[in-house]
Amino acid sequence: MANVAVYNMEGKEVGSLELNDAVFGVEVNEHLVHMAVLQQLANNRQGTQKAKTRSEVRGGGRKPWRQKETGHARQGSTRAPQWTHGGVVFAPVPRDYSFKLNKKEKRAALKSALTSRVNESKFIVLDELKLDEIKTKKFVQVLNNLNVEKALVVLNDMDTNVIKSAGNLPTVKTAQTNEINVFDVLKYETVVVTKDAVKTIEEVYA
Repeated sequence: MANVAVYNMEGKEVGSLELNDAVFGVEVNEHLVHMAVLQQLANNRQGTQKAKTRSEVRGGGRKPWRQKETGHARQGSTRAPQWTHGGVVFAPVPRDYSFKLNKKEKRAALKSALTSRVNESKFIVLDELKLDEIKTKKFVQVLNNLNVEKALVVLNDMDTNVIKSAGNLPTVKTAQTNEINVFDVLKYETVVVTKDAVKTIEEVYA
């Protein structure tokens, strides 16, 4: 089992924690990780773009000039794609970009992402993360004590003071254990997790 240090909010090491290899010590499957990221990005696409084809553009019902003996190339409509105000050749239409991964693939991808963070020493465990008031300055001080800038902070429960204190920081995202996903784990340089959250993750994914 991987053994990681446990820190307090002052950035001092206060103990250690053995991580479950079933979650944090699996063989990293890069293909599944890639597919999980693609799925999340694809599922977030609105797919509402639309442009008109030549059959949908208003006008152009009359042939602009006769077929022969004008010196011009033959034209059937002023709404053909080569004309100004004409339709678009392969116009985008509303569509659904989403696709599915089965549950086993999703779980394996998340385990791989978490394992990669542990292997890269970018997985920091806190004994607890509690703030007595909503104060961004105090939250930033905690991150500075841990030498962390861009971080995904995983909490075990809904802590309003911590979540709102981090809300103004563009390089920080807070999430509960049931909200973590592969994209966020890889997007942020460091994953900061409370000790209780680690236990919950192990119970759910082990």
